[in-house]
Formats: sequence, C-alpha cells, structure tokens
Amino acid sequence: MDLPRSFTVRESSHRIHNPLTGEKLATLGRALRLPAGARMLDLACGSGEMLCTWARDHRLTGTGVDISTVFTERARARAAELDVADLVTFVHGDAVGHVADRPVDVAACIGATWIGDGVPGTIDLLQRSVRPGGMLLVGEPYWRHHPPHQEAVDGCHAGSVDAFRLLPDLLGQFGTLGYDVVEMVLADQDSWDRYRAAQWLNVRRWLDTGPEDELAPELRAELDVDPVRYVRWEREYLGWGVFALMRR
Repeated sequence: MDLPRSFTVRESSHRIHNPLTGEKLATLGRALRLPAGARMLDLACGSGEMLCTWARDHRLTGTGVDISTVFTERARARAAELDVADLVTFVHGDAVGHVADRPVDVAACIGATWIGDGVPGTIDLLQRSVRPGGMLLVGEPYWRHHPPHQEAVDGCHAGSVDAFRLLPDLLGQFGTLGYDVVEMVLADQDSWDRYRAAQWLNVRRWLDTGPEDELAPELRAELDVDPVRYVRWEREYLGWGVFALMRR
C-alpha cells in the first residue's frame, strides 16, 4: 500500500502537495480562528505541512493519515524539526474509510477527494469524525473557465468536463449537501506555477542521477511535454481551493 514512485519523484522537494504556497496555507490557518488545543484529523495528509505548521503556530493537536511511506516519514521528520512531535501523529495507512477514534474539531481532506469517490462521499466521510459544530476542510479543483473542447479537458488531466465544476457551482454543491461555506483560500496562477514548475526540476534532477532506472523513460517523456501542456491548458482553465464547511 503506497503511492506510485513517479508521484514521489515529481514532488520530492515539496512540503505541500497541492497548489497552496506556504503563505496561503498560513493565511488559511489564521482565517479559521481555531482555539489552541483544537483537535484535527487530516486524511491524505501528504508530508504533514498543514498539521505541523498549524501545531507550531496555533498549538493544534492532531493526526495525519497518508498512504505514502515516503511522505509519512517526511511528516514525522517535519514534526521533529518544528518541535511539535508531542502534538501531532502521522499514520501510514489508507485514508479511505478512516474515522477518528473520538470526535475532532476539524477534519480535512486537501486535494484527495478520491478517498470518498468524489466530493459528496468525502464530505460524508469527514463528517463522521467531527464533533457537532465542528468544521470540515475540503481541497478541490474547479474550472476557472469552461473548457472549450476535449483537448483542453485532457490537458487538465480531467478525463471529462464533468470531473470538475465552475467555482460558483462547486460552492452551490456544498450548499446542496447541507453545508455553509464559512471560509476559503484559493490558489492563484503564481502558486500553481510554484507547485507544478517545481515538479519539472525535481524530475530533471532525478533523471540526471538515475538515467538507467526503469521509470526513467516514462518521466523523460513526461518532462518533454508537460511544461507546454501545463501553460496551454492547466494554468488557464484549472483552479484550486480549500473550502471550510460547517453543517447546517
């Protein structure tokens, strides 16, 4: 049980495995106005940057769960680096179906709604861990503009135009599911660049050190086309944000 190795190669230098910058992640932490000692569950937590930095800055406690052994180890190392290992715990495991052993103040899934087969199922899963009056955090892509044809859809790795919604429609979906949107922080094109372009340098440096690896042809072919594909389609059409929700 682990992530494909290609993913950890692409994001080998990343502390945040989505298009939020550290500054935007800090903005979100401040915006939520959570009290010291609030408990948090982060499903598909990646390298644990949200839990670790919020534990440092806001004295939150919590647990992160991720399927990647590489990212789980990085999260534990980050907790030690920031001197918050007594506040946060990281578990290598499948976030699908994971429910906290006791209710938490905040349950999050940032950019991995596949764990619930989409937004509705992920919200339902998170709600099972949250105390009455608690908060959910959901990170999800959305269309900045309606893609004009299938080539644009494919260029955003979406498969189908129905994979994502326009931003007003996504917020409307949260309401239909019975939740108030109480905060949000959105990626911009610069923060997308920082996330995606850093992958290219990671891949190139890995190729330079491991040209005989069985994964090398796949990543070499990817690097040949990905920068142009990204600026032509993904940068223009795909948005991304984290949305704070409270049940009505």
